[in-house]
Amino acid sequence: MNRLVKVILICLIGPLSIEQVLAQDAVRGKELYQTCMQCHGDQGQGVEEKAGPKLAGQFDWYILSQLELFKKKERHNPEMFPFISNLNDKDFKDLAAFIAGLKSGN
Repeated sequence: MNRLVKVILICLIGPLSIEQVLAQDAVRGKELYQTCMQCHGDQGQGVEEKAGPKLAGQFDWYILSQLELFKKKERHNPEMFPFISNLNDKDFKDLAAFIAGLKSGN
């Protein structure tokens, strides 16, 4: 990307980095989230019967950091690991972008 375009993008998007804007695709994140709904609910409200916590209302950086911890097995959840083990960094960013857009009901 040439330098002038970067400067213009920085002015337009304010505090977000160009990498953040280009890296996150919430529409694709919504597609990836279909697998998550069985435990986290269609609106991120959580599913008590599956012990799936509420995700709606969480910040994208928090969701991203937790997904990374699960994948590195620094945060343990044997039920969740199979669903995220094949996802890459882009997938995590897209998921986080979508989940961050879910509005908390509480």
